[in-house]
Amino acid sequence: MFVGFDYGSSNCAMGVLNKERVQLIPLEQGKHYLPSTLYTHHSALVVDFVAQHLNGSEHEHAYKTARQPLLNTLARIKSDLDLQAGDDTLFIGREAISEYVQFPEEGYFVKSPKSFFGATGLKQGQINFFEDIATAMILKIKQRAESSLGYTLSQTVIGRPVNFQAVGGEQSNQQAVGILTRAANRAGFKDVEFLYEPLAAGIDYESDLTQDQKVLVIDIGGGTSDCSFVQMGPSFRNKQQRDADFLAHSGKRVGGNDLDIALSYHGLMPLLGLGSTFKSGLPLPNQAFWQACKINDVNLQSQFYSAQHYRELSAQLRDVSAPDLYKRLIHLQQNKQGHQLVQQAEAAKIALSSSENFNCDLTFLDSSLDKDISINELALAVDDSISQIVTLAKQAIADANTTPDVIYLTGGSAQSPLIKAALKTHLGDIKMVNGDHFGSVTAGLTKWASMLYK
Repeated sequence: MFVGFDYGSSNCAMGVLNKERVQLIPLEQGKHYLPSTLYTHHSALVVDFVAQHLNGSEHEHAYKTARQPLLNTLARIKSDLDLQAGDDTLFIGREAISEYVQFPEEGYFVKSPKSFFGATGLKQGQINFFEDIATAMILKIKQRAESSLGYTLSQTVIGRPVNFQAVGGEQSNQQAVGILTRAANRAGFKDVEFLYEPLAAGIDYESDLTQDQKVLVIDIGGGTSDCSFVQMGPSFRNKQQRDADFLAHSGKRVGGNDLDIALSYHGLMPLLGLGSTFKSGLPLPNQAFWQACKINDVNLQSQFYSAQHYRELSAQLRDVSAPDLYKRLIHLQQNKQGHQLVQQAEAAKIALSSSENFNCDLTFLDSSLDKDISINELALAVDDSISQIVTLAKQAIADANTTPDVIYLTGGSAQSPLIKAALKTHLGDIKMVNGDHFGSVTAGLTKWASMLYK
C-alpha cells in the first residue's frame, strides 16, 4: 500500500486515502504531527538501532559491512552507559524532546535533521550518519503508521524542497535526495518518489477549484521556503504529467527555524552577554553567541560544544565586563542547551502571531530568569529572513512572466502576520488564501501517490 510522507524540517506526517479522502495517520499520542527530533544516549546507538531492524533484509549485509567499525564499539559503549538488553536507546518526536530537556548533557539531540542533508562539504562518515538518523526516524514512523492502519506500507511519495541549501545547487539536492532514498529503502519502502513540497500543497488546493487559476504557492517550512507558480483547476488536475503546468520554481534554505534562530540571537542572547564588552572596552565577538543559536548548522554546533571552546570561553570570563551574563553562556555550552533557548524563541514566534507580547521562560539558564518579547522585537529580529522569502516570491513571479490570480500560503510560519504584510507590501493587492498550515503538503503528497501507484 502507498502513503504520502511529509518528512518535514519541523514536523513529520503521513497520509493515506480512505474513500477518496485523505486521512492523516496518528503517529504519536493520537496526534497526526510528530516533531522532527531524535534523541539517543550515544550517536553509535543510532547505527545499532538500524542494524537490528535490518536483520534478515536485503540491506543487512551491505549496511553492516559499511558500519562494522562502529558496530564493533557498541559493547563498550553500552557497558559505559550501563544499558541493559531491552532498554530504550532511541527516541523521536515529543519523547525525544522530553528526554533532551531532562538530560541535555548526557545524550545526542537532533532537531530538523533534513536541514543538514544538503549541506556542502560533508565527509562520507557524516553522510552515513545522516542516513542512519533518517533511517531510524522513518523506521519508527513507518512502524507506528502500520500499527495504526493494520497493513504494510511499501510505496511512498516524499516531499522535498525546491532547494535543500542556498548554496551547493543541484549537487546538494542530489546528496539530500540520495540520503532520503537510501533511508526510505532501508526502512522498508520498495518504491520511493519525490514531489516538490509547494507543488504538493498546490495539488491539495487544486482539488476544490471550480475554475482554472494561476496560483503562486508559497510554502514556508521549518528549514526551507519554496515558491511554485502553477496553473491549476479542472483543466489540469487529472493529468499525470504536470511539468508543463509548473511555470516557475524558487526556493532557499530559509524557513521557520531561521526565524526562531534570529529571534533567539537578537532577543535572548543579550541576556548571555551579547552586545557587552571586555573590561578594556572592546566589544565581545559575536561568533560564540551565533554558534549557540545556529542549531541547523552541524559544523557550528560542533565547534560551539567542543571541549576546546569551553576552555576558550572560561579563559575569557575573567576579562569580560559582565561576568554574570557570560556565565550563562558557559552554562548553556556545558549543558548543551542551545536547542532549549531556540525552543523558547519558537514559542514566542508562535504566540506573537496572535498577541503583542510573550514571556520566555529561561530558568534553565538562571533561576527566575525570563524575557518579555514584543511583536516589534520579533519584527526587527526576523526582517532579513522575511526579506529573503519575499525575494523568492518575486523571483517566481518574474520567472513565470505573469501575475498570479491568487497566492496560496502554507507551512507553519505562513500564518505570521509579519510575512503576510511584507508580501502584500511588495507584491501588491493579490488575493491570499490560507491553506492547512501543516496538512496541505501531506494531503497533496497522498493524492499524488494515489495517481502514481494505482
